[in-house]
Amino acid sequence: MKRRLVVVALVLLAVVELVHGGGCDGRQWAPGSRPHSVTITEFGAVGDGKTLNTLPFQNAVFYARSFADKGGAQLYVPKGRWLTGSFNLTSHLTLFLEEEAVIIGTKDPSQWPIVEPLPSYGQGLDLPGPRHRSLINGYNLSDVVITGNNGVIDGQGSVWWDWLHSHELNHSRPHIVEFLHSEEVVISNLTFLNSPAWSIHPVYCSNVKVHNVTIKTSLDAPLTDGIVPDSCSNVCIEDSSISVGHDAISLKSGWDNYGISFGRPTSDIHISRVDLQASSGAALAIGSEMSGGISDIHVDHIRIGSSSKGISFRTTPGRGGYIAEVVVADVVMDSVHLAIEFTGNWSSHPDDHFDPSFLPVIDQITLKNMEGTNISVAGVLSGIEGDPFSAICLSNLNFSIADSAPSSAWTCSNVHGYSELVFPKPCSELHDTSTNSSICFSLSSYSALAVL
Repeated sequence: MKRRLVVVALVLLAVVELVHGGGCDGRQWAPGSRPHSVTITEFGAVGDGKTLNTLPFQNAVFYARSFADKGGAQLYVPKGRWLTGSFNLTSHLTLFLEEEAVIIGTKDPSQWPIVEPLPSYGQGLDLPGPRHRSLINGYNLSDVVITGNNGVIDGQGSVWWDWLHSHELNHSRPHIVEFLHSEEVVISNLTFLNSPAWSIHPVYCSNVKVHNVTIKTSLDAPLTDGIVPDSCSNVCIEDSSISVGHDAISLKSGWDNYGISFGRPTSDIHISRVDLQASSGAALAIGSEMSGGISDIHVDHIRIGSSSKGISFRTTPGRGGYIAEVVVADVVMDSVHLAIEFTGNWSSHPDDHFDPSFLPVIDQITLKNMEGTNISVAGVLSGIEGDPFSAICLSNLNFSIADSAPSSAWTCSNVHGYSELVFPKPCSELHDTSTNSSICFSLSSYSALAVL
C-alpha cells in the first residue's frame, strides 16, 4: 500500500507540473489525477533488459481500459530495463516512467506489426506500401499522458538504420511514439533515444503538448527526425532539447495528391524555448510534405547549434497546399552552414500520380530578431518560376559569416518581400524600395500573448 501511495504521489506531481507549467497561452493540457494505478510488474514484466515484455504491456493497457469511465488509470514503470515490442495505449491513461526506468524497443522486426500507410501520404516513409507500427501507439484516443521522473524510451534504432543503408528493409521504419486521430495528449519529462525513424509523431491530432523532453539519435542516423506534428492543430512544444541526424522539429500535412485529398492542415502550432541540433537536415523544417496546408505557426526563443540548416521552408510543384502566417522570432544560431532556406524544388514524390500544375502558396512568413555566429551562408531563397514566394519579411537579423564561407551570403530567385536591419545585406528581392512592412505578417498579437 505504501508503494502504491508513493506511485500516485509521483504521478500527481507530474500532472501538477504539466497543468501549471505555463506557456502556450495558459491552456489546460493535462487531466486531473488518476484514481487508479497499476504497475507493469503486476502483469509479469521483468526489467532485466532481456525478457520480452510485449504481452505484459498489452495486458496492462487492456486492464487499464476498464477504468476509462471511472477517471482513468496510471500505468507505472519502475526502475529497470523493460524490453518490448509495439503496444497500443488507451484513453484516460497516464504511462509513467520512474527515474532509471528504460523502455527498450526490441530489435526483432516481427514485434513491430505491419500497418497500412497513412492516407495523407499514400506510402511509408522509406518504401511504397505498408509500414511498421511504432513502438508506443495511440489511435482515436483522448486524455493520454506519457510522462515520468526523467525516464527513458530507447528505440534501439541502429539495426533499422543499417537495414535502410543496406536496402534490406521490407517495410518502412517505425517511430517511437505515434498518435493518430487523438486529442488531449501530453508527452513530458522523458528522454527519447535512438528512434528507428521519428521520435514523436502526432498525426491528425489536436490539443497536443510536448514539454521538457530530450531527444537524441546518433548524428549520422539516416532520416531520424525529432518531433513531427503532422496534420495537427493546437500543438505546443516547449522547454526541450533535440539532437538528431535529420530534422529536429518538422511540420508536415500530407504528400501531394494524397495530402490534398485528405485535406487536413497543420495549424495553431506554438514552439518555444527549445535547443536544436540537426546534423544533416534543418533544426526547424516546414514541409516539404505540406499539401494539406500549414498556417498559424509561432516559434520563439530557440537555439540552434552545429547544424546543416537553421530554418527551412520546403515545397515543390505538385504539392499544392500552402505555408502561410508563420512567425519565427528570437533565434540564436552558432556553427550553422545555411541559416535560412526557402526552396521550391524539394522534388521527392510518393509516386508518379502527382500533378505538377498543383502549385503551392508560400506567403506571409516573418523571421525576426535572429543572430548567428560562424554561419557559412545567411540565406538561399528559391521560389518557383511563375509561382513566386511572397511577403517574405526579415527584420533585425545579424549573421556573422565564417571566414571560409562563400563570397555570396544571400542568393534569391522567385521571391518577393521586405527586409530591415539585416546583416549581411540581403538580396534585392527582399529590399525593394516599392515595398514596406505593411506586407508582413504581424507580430503584434503574438508578442502581446508572449508577455502574459
